[in-house]
Amino acid sequence: MASMKKIILYLEWGSILGLLACGLWVFLWTPLEISQGFPQKIMYLHVPTVIITYLAFFVVFVYSIAYLWKRELMFDQMAKSSAEVGLVFCALVLITGAIWGKPIWGTYWAWWDVRLVTTLLLFLIFMGYFLLRMSIDDRDKEARLAAVLGILGCLDIPIIHISIEWAEGRTLHQPSTFFKVETGEINPSIPDVLSDPLPVAIFFMLTLYLYLLLLRYQIEKHQDELNQLLVETQV
Repeated sequence: MASMKKIILYLEWGSILGLLACGLWVFLWTPLEISQGFPQKIMYLHVPTVIITYLAFFVVFVYSIAYLWKRELMFDQMAKSSAEVGLVFCALVLITGAIWGKPIWGTYWAWWDVRLVTTLLLFLIFMGYFLLRMSIDDRDKEARLAAVLGILGCLDIPIIHISIEWAEGRTLHQPSTFFKVETGEINPSIPDVLSDPLPVAIFFMLTLYLYLLLLRYQIEKHQDELNQLLVETQV
């Protein structure tokens, strides 16, 4: 328990200090991109939140399968915790994308944009995931149904990722600046001076995700233990 508290503390301060340092790097030492200017700087927040959203919901996918297979409560607690954190990051993806889109596209939102709509669908699926949990009193039934919905919801992620390639002409998004879907090749199309801060921002955003995940997991674990004690005292 003490070691877990230390890990959470290190992750907390590591993510805070690291993201602050990234912010200084981006705003003080990274030059303006020629075509987009200052609004391009939101990329260093938007892209990491996209990656962490995918990761968080992939963790939900893995632990939901593990719960259905083993029926151990720890797997559901981890899936629920990651879903909660993933939902926050998904909201940040939508918000930062809209803010970035306004000066570049001339609009915050376009309902015909496949990537925007499928990302919103992912957000709504996991909003429903928590509404489902809140509507069920039986803990095992809640975990089983949530696991199924979590697995199905994660199937939207590959659709989001490849939407630009197969929905040509129905999206405002440009093809990936860093990663070619067809070949799997990592080949940045922007200068190193602009791309260098991005992996660092992703790393510290990952650190923030791990901090929030472990923090939420500890809360979920203690909550289930407390509920179990309350049930036992009432018997």
